[in-house]
Amino acid sequence: MLATKQTFSSSQASDKPRWLELFRDYIAWYKASVPEDVIELCWQRLMKGGEGNHAGLVAYQEEGGLVVGLAHVLLHRSTWCATHYCYLEDLYVDGKVRAQGVGQALIEAVYALADEKGAPKVYWQTHEQNYRARGLYDKVGRKSQFILYERK
Repeated sequence: MLATKQTFSSSQASDKPRWLELFRDYIAWYKASVPEDVIELCWQRLMKGGEGNHAGLVAYQEEGGLVVGLAHVLLHRSTWCATHYCYLEDLYVDGKVRAQGVGQALIEAVYALADEKGAPKVYWQTHEQNYRARGLYDKVGRKSQFILYERK
């Protein structure tokens, strides 16, 4: 059973086994491939934190403290403001606890982190066909009018 209010924390070393499981599930959901050394580098950056490294947030199930969701955030300088912007690069919730408020609570935790750091903008992207998540995103954010391009 999930707590009415989830517990959130920055990623801790003890979270690594469950974080690895969730992060690999997330990568598989996107039908992507990330080399193991890059996954390890991601973890090391989460643990290091600080300027230029991602911050990791995890949601814990109250009972047993099982990690049930993760968010990876990058605060970066902007040419349009004096502080930082906040990019939510990864957001994933264990399939067993989806639609129970964990995703929304993680996004709200990211908003709180952005506010704490003085970042006026939080943004993210998702796959066009990720309809379930987009339903949540339409509630907690607004769709940008910008189109994302990638290098050929």
